[in-house]
Amino acid sequence: MSEQSPTKPMNRASSNQNKPKTKQLKKVTILFELVQFIRPYQGHVLTAFAALIFTAAVMLSVGQGVRMLIDEGFAQQSIAQLQQAVLFILAITVLIAGGTFSRFYLVSWLGERVSADIRLAVFNHVITLHPSYFETNGSGDIMSRITTDTTLLQSIIGSSFSMAIRSALMLIGALVMLFATNIKLTLIVLISVPFILVPILFYGRKVRQLSRKSQDSMADVGSYAGEAIEHITTVQSYTHEEHEKRSFAKEVEKSFVIGRHRIKQRATLIAGVIIIVFGAITGMLWVGGTDVINGNMSGGDLGAFVFYAILVASSLATISEVLGELQRAAGATERLIEILQIQSNILPPANNTVTANTLNAEVTFEAVSFHYPSRPDQAATKNLNLVAQQGKVLALVGPSGAGKTTLFELLQRFYDPQAGRITLGGTDIRQLDPKDLRQQMALVPQQPALFSSDVFHNIRYGKPEASDEEVICAAKKAHAHEFISQLPEGYDSFLGERGVRLSGGQRQRIAIARAILKDPHILLLDEATSALDSESEHYVQQALKELMRGRTTIIIAHRLSTIQHADQIAVLDQGSITDIGDHQSLLQHCELYQRLVELQFKKLA
Repeated sequence: MSEQSPTKPMNRASSNQNKPKTKQLKKVTILFELVQFIRPYQGHVLTAFAALIFTAAVMLSVGQGVRMLIDEGFAQQSIAQLQQAVLFILAITVLIAGGTFSRFYLVSWLGERVSADIRLAVFNHVITLHPSYFETNGSGDIMSRITTDTTLLQSIIGSSFSMAIRSALMLIGALVMLFATNIKLTLIVLISVPFILVPILFYGRKVRQLSRKSQDSMADVGSYAGEAIEHITTVQSYTHEEHEKRSFAKEVEKSFVIGRHRIKQRATLIAGVIIIVFGAITGMLWVGGTDVINGNMSGGDLGAFVFYAILVASSLATISEVLGELQRAAGATERLIEILQIQSNILPPANNTVTANTLNAEVTFEAVSFHYPSRPDQAATKNLNLVAQQGKVLALVGPSGAGKTTLFELLQRFYDPQAGRITLGGTDIRQLDPKDLRQQMALVPQQPALFSSDVFHNIRYGKPEASDEEVICAAKKAHAHEFISQLPEGYDSFLGERGVRLSGGQRQRIAIARAILKDPHILLLDEATSALDSESEHYVQQALKELMRGRTTIIIAHRLSTIQHADQIAVLDQGSITDIGDHQSLLQHCELYQRLVELQFKKLA
């Protein structure tokens, strides 16, 4: 494969340093971005909100039950009044339980549903982004956002958010009841409120900043582990197990330190609020107890007031605790919205009047110059002109880094050239829908991409609607049917991650069967037979020869067997065409081709 293909960045701790700088949203308002995902479920939201209001109102009435219990039951020594107060509190408890059940179920359902929708929206958007986005954003970080961040939002929406609303309602209701019970004592409680809000605002900001760092750090941990596992054979082959253990331990420790700082800030916030709140309650009890002794208020009123004051205190404590969770949600939301706001560089034309399947399969590169976004100072192709005639076979040869794979990526519109154009049947491919364009092509790469599924799924990837008979027919043409039939469950056999249960040659034949099934107008073969032994290569070459008949085929090749039958061979070097011709003519007058033949095809010399 050409080395001009962009190399995937290592998913190490530095991955977050390469993130594109998007417009920084205000952290206070970032959670409102979730409204677009909640809006479709307005009915559930309204019902849950009604259950919240009902539960809060019923909870507040418990204070009146406490007043009845003390003033009419204890004070008057009346069993009947005591029984009535107890029954009232019991009835209230049943109503609170029913309201809490409804609220918890509806809000938890909403959290599950919205997080699933966000996860789906992010994934659907990510798989449409241009490949250059993934040059600077590691897959581990993206997966962390899709999984960890959405799971956090599920907890926030399904629990913490409703707790915040419930506590706010209880706070407002309890304050109203405090004023109705005793104004002087209420003023004592209110004096402490500013002392509570200041630490909430001050420490809340720190918690939010640390929450974002914590999420990014966890993404780094996942990226590092995922990369080490993905390349486990390389790690073990070079006996780097201990090195990887130490490096991973550093990433884990870094994440722990950030998490410890975040927890310390939250713990300080909660502890401070508790001291201030219960200090205020203690002062209120002193003043209120004095008034009861002096006969200025009843014991029942003081009991009710204490109950409402405790509600105020617990509501403020809950809000201060939930605020930390909401700050974490803001960090997670920001990371998710960042992805959703990324616009793909490869878009279909606004007025698409031409469909690719109506065009002939002649491909032309006209003065194409291209630089990869990650290497803007290094040209991958320079003023390149090349024609792949319809129904003919064009082979691309050249040293590593010559730009061969780049031509495949430009043709499939994974990137657009900075200068020049590429045409299909005389039409600029930028005037075609990328999906429509790619539907006319089938790629068999040097390292075939197999999915963690069975054989049927992997071959049918070329044509999802294909029947089992069509899949088997394609496998036979690729000379894969024999070894597939010997697998434990035949075509239903699970191939493992990236097809690890197959040999390199078997994986290649599965990929060729996939291309055969797609039945494209244009074939792109990138060292398609490089992993095959001589016998398998012979059979596959026969299958490819039949498949290529009448189709435009472009081959990146080094092996003589894939070059000899080509109608034309283009020799590339440093992004330019050095020479073009058939095998015999190039042997006679192209020095670079002669050198390649001498180095790579010594049997021919």
